[in-house]
Amino acid sequence: MPTSPKIIEQTKKWIADVVVACHFCPFAAQVIKEQKVHYAVTTEIAVASCLNAFIDELARLDDDNTIETTFLIFPEVFAEFDDFLDFVALAEQRLKQKRYRGIYQLASFHPLYRFADATDNDAANYTNRSLYPMLHLLREAGIDKALAQYKNPENIPASNIALARGKGLAAMNKLRESCF
Repeated sequence: MPTSPKIIEQTKKWIADVVVACHFCPFAAQVIKEQKVHYAVTTEIAVASCLNAFIDELARLDDDNTIETTFLIFPEVFAEFDDFLDFVALAEQRLKQKRYRGIYQLASFHPLYRFADATDNDAANYTNRSLYPMLHLLREAGIDKALAQYKNPENIPASNIALARGKGLAAMNKLRESCF
């Protein structure tokens, strides 16, 4: 397993080469340019410890207003996508229990990400197929501000799917793999 600095370097490359370059998130480039992204790697393997790492990152966001968004990376756990989805559901519950709804929002990425209505070999899955399982913690105020300045944000998901499918499965896989 690569070291935490290497995992962060690979993740930054994936975000630059896939997320930003493919315009999957039209807001990502600006927060990266402004250096408002925090990356954290946890090598915990117990679900309870992973949830604690998640809560720690929420506390970091509470304490540091210069961070707009955080990627919490889990390189040693959640190899199975369904296990990761179970963890995401627990994280969402914790978000609600800690009264963070409306303050922070979660997005999830996984190497085997599959949309509910997609097959495993659908290129559209690569809009969320990361190098490692990870949670993306976002400030809702930042999302609201970005969406207010973007024409027809509701079209972003369909546009992303069309772009990924247009590139094709082999091209999307090669693009992702080149980030390792």
